[in-house]
Amino acid sequence: MASIKIITDSTCDLSPTLLKELDIAIVPLYVVFNEDSYKDGIDINTTDLYSRVNKLGQLPKTAAPSPNDFHEVFKPHIDNGSDILYVGLSSKISSTIQNAKIAANEFPDGRIKIVDSFNLSTGIGILALKAAEYAKEGLSLQEISAILQESVPKVKTAFVINTLDYLHKGGRCSALQSFVGGMFKIKPIIQVVEGKMILGHKTRGKMDKALKTLLEILLKDRENLDLSTVFITHSEADAEAQSLKEELQSLLPIKNVIITNAGCVISSHCGPKTVGIIYLTK
Repeated sequence: MASIKIITDSTCDLSPTLLKELDIAIVPLYVVFNEDSYKDGIDINTTDLYSRVNKLGQLPKTAAPSPNDFHEVFKPHIDNGSDILYVGLSSKISSTIQNAKIAANEFPDGRIKIVDSFNLSTGIGILALKAAEYAKEGLSLQEISAILQESVPKVKTAFVINTLDYLHKGGRCSALQSFVGGMFKIKPIIQVVEGKMILGHKTRGKMDKALKTLLEILLKDRENLDLSTVFITHSEADAEAQSLKEELQSLLPIKNVIITNAGCVISSHCGPKTVGIIYLTK
């Protein structure tokens, strides 16, 4: 049986340590400021991103990897005799999956399986992590692909946005919504449903209240929660992420609560102090 290489994209928001430990390869998306294009997580990090936004007074555009980008990542592994399982950013949000499929068609049938996560951030990462575990257990490419397809609707992703400025600058909420949200200190909680981001809740007041709402969302699934791994992913909100982790661990016997940092693509859409909670149901 051929070895299996797990590949995902930079929006998976898995840490470099986890990627190395799990032997997962990354195809970066792009962050574009005017005429300057940067590979997410390679040429630019989140600190650089926010610095440039503050300096320029504008958000970057983001772009999917091209089919050629995917081809360049896929080819060495295929040439070395490995099959590939790629899981990537929701096709309802980006053309990343479409471009991965175009590249995969350039290789022999059956060598590459593409899984649409219908998710973002560590909603992708948690599937990539599971895929890597299944590969180590010796499951076939077909078996891993089938299990992941079944797992896609079981991934739950919710995150609280601390400021509406980035949504407003990115054209994702009107100036009036931004003004009203700031005036009443509304912190929206975004959830991923069927591959799209929707407004799940509106919390008013301090971040602590919004974080409690995130916990309440998870606790509604407590009877059906996969207790092996829960991700807390944030953009420059270390203290809030750590507080959420401690609260979660005091409530449930979760084996691994993993804190990760959001990359540039996710951060450019959500802004600083965003905190998310991502988990699998059974």
